[in-house]
Amino acid sequence: MQWYVVASVLTVLTSSQGILTTLSQTNGRYRYDYATVPFLAEAFKLLVSSVFLWKECQSSTPPKMTTEWKSIRLYPIPSIIYLIHNNVQFATLMYVDTSTYQIMGNLKIVTTGILFRLFLRRKLSNLQWMAIVLLAVGTTTSQVKGCGEASCDSLFSSPIQGYMLGILSACLSALAGVYTEYLMKKNNDSLCWQNVQLYTFGAIFNMARLVLDDFRGGFEKGPWWQRLFNGYSTTTWMVVLNLGSTGLLVSWLMKYADNIVKVYSTSMAMLLTMLFLGIIICMMSLHMYFAPPSKLVDMPLTVKTAPESVIEVSVDRRTDS
Repeated sequence: MQWYVVASVLTVLTSSQGILTTLSQTNGRYRYDYATVPFLAEAFKLLVSSVFLWKECQSSTPPKMTTEWKSIRLYPIPSIIYLIHNNVQFATLMYVDTSTYQIMGNLKIVTTGILFRLFLRRKLSNLQWMAIVLLAVGTTTSQVKGCGEASCDSLFSSPIQGYMLGILSACLSALAGVYTEYLMKKNNDSLCWQNVQLYTFGAIFNMARLVLDDFRGGFEKGPWWQRLFNGYSTTTWMVVLNLGSTGLLVSWLMKYADNIVKVYSTSMAMLLTMLFLGIIICMMSLHMYFAPPSKLVDMPLTVKTAPESVIEVSVDRRTDS
């Protein structure tokens, strides 16, 4: 599987995260406990990775798995970062709309380059830094021009909490990606084994978050496992599957590519998607404008009704002699 195929699928999933999360709200509020969504997403990723690891173990060549505690103890760190990021993402969408959230998400392009240099010790030239900044500006400009007038107005009218949470979400996303790449490339272990370690700790920490919420609320709504699926709809399950699939694709890119490639491929795929969508819309508009109306809509024939006949009534006037 080529990296650009994975990146294209990842772009579609990432772009739809904010939309699906917003659609899962009812009257601007979540009818479900949004802390359960990251937990179920981690459980989904752990299940998928475990199945693939079991298949690898059944093959003639067993996968390489490092079981030393010195290596395993590093995997809780990205799980904690992703735990915070997922909850910040839900909190951000309470203050800003989907368009604003996606535009602020472009900050992770620059923050990824900064953390890429600090943590992985990979030096970028001045030209490469200019290219990264240009990519962030170009992606943001295209999104601002593509949004509607109402959405663009809301970009500068959101509460300050929304902007702060959006910046924090971008920084956490970049930090988690860079650290995950460090873990994935630290040794030649099987990707499925690395995912099992990563998502096991992710599920544990998300479960701990649910237990902590129970203690804070005094168990008024019951233990978390009794209300795990309360308020869930089809859209909510789509959010869970979206987050889970996104995580699996990101881990693949971190193993066989790097964060910079992921940023570039995702941004380019996003721009190409907008370009093709614009071409399709223009072609539809051109066809609708020049095509005869009868070929677009079966318009009923207008029958002109004859005017009602006027009945003349003669009135005899008698005059008294």
